[in-house]
Amino acid sequence: MPEGDTVFRAARKLGEALVGQEVTRFDVRVPGSATADLRGETVSSSIARGKHLLLRMGAFSLHSHLKMEGRWHVYRHGERWRAPAFQARAIVGTRDRDAVGFELAMVEVLPTAEEDRLVGHLGPDLLGPDWDLAEAARRVGTDERAAHVALLDQRNVAGFGNVYANELLFVRGILPTTPATRIDATAVLETGYRMIHANRDRAARTFTGNDRPGQRMWVYGRENKPCRRCGTLIRAGEIGALPTSERNIFWCPRCQT
Repeated sequence: MPEGDTVFRAARKLGEALVGQEVTRFDVRVPGSATADLRGETVSSSIARGKHLLLRMGAFSLHSHLKMEGRWHVYRHGERWRAPAFQARAIVGTRDRDAVGFELAMVEVLPTAEEDRLVGHLGPDLLGPDWDLAEAARRVGTDERAAHVALLDQRNVAGFGNVYANELLFVRGILPTTPATRIDATAVLETGYRMIHANRDRAARTFTGNDRPGQRMWVYGRENKPCRRCGTLIRAGEIGALPTSERNIFWCPRCQT
C-alpha cells in the first residue's frame, strides 16, 4: 500500500534511472496534460513530498500521486512491461531507460515554479529535509478530531497512511478515536518518525521487527486475531473525517485505552 516510505523509494528509483539524462520519450495519458511534450529536456531531480512525487525536467514538473494502486516501474529499452499497457498513465524515456507510471490516481505536468499549488498545503514531511517536529506536533496536537484522523491529515503531517496510523497508535497505546488534543503529539510523532525511517529502505515494511510474512503488523489487518502483546482479540471498525473518506481501523481494546 503506497504511503510516504513507498513514494520515497519510488522517487529514489526514478532518480537513479533518469536524473542527468535527456528525455527522449514523453507520453502522459490523462486529459489536461496529454499534449505536454518534454522531449529534449534534462531530468534534474526526482522528489518525494509526502505522498506526492515530483519528477522535474527543465522548467517543468511531472506530478503524480500513487493513491492506493499507483506504482512506477523502470525498464530497459525493449524490456517487457510487468503490467498491462492500458494501465500506463505516464511514460518518461531516456536513451537507456523507460519509467512507466501505472494506475496513477493523479498526473499533471506543470511549471516547477507552480508546484506549491499541489503540495504547498502539506504539513512537515517525515522523510523530507524540512522535517519540523515542533510544527507537526502543534498541528496534530491542536486538531480536535480523532487521533487517527489527525495523523492521516496531510496538512498536519505529510507521509503517514492508514497502515502507519494504525500501527503507530497501537505502539503508543492510544485508542484511535481519542481526540488528538488529548495525546502527547510530540511523543507520537517521534515514534512515527523512527518507524518510517526504519522502513524507508525496506521492500516490505515491518512494525514488529519481525520480517517474516504474517508477522510484520501489530494490529493492521488482524481483526479477531490475538494481540501479540496480551492475547486479547483485535477489533476493527471504520473512521474518517467524512463518511466518504472513512478508513479501516484496528485496535486492541486492552492495550489501547
